[in-house]
Amino acid sequence: MRLYGIGVDDLCQAIESADFRDADESKLIAVKALPERFSEYPLKVVYEKSGRDIFIITLYPLKKRWEGSHED
Repeated sequence: MRLYGIGVDDLCQAIESADFRDADESKLIAVKALPERFSEYPLKVVYEKSGRDIFIITLYPLKKRWEGSHED
């Protein structure tokens, strides 16, 4: 998170109100466009959920634009 300047608020927003969701085996994937952040690239979060616990595996800004992302 420190490497890309990702804040806890960014992480929570991506998981709680993702623009795109997917699942790969036991891993959940959330993608969220955060305009004005990360050079307007969407944030991708890969995580697992166990009961009420959420375990973050990785998160990073995607290196390519995504059709659901905000573009002017």
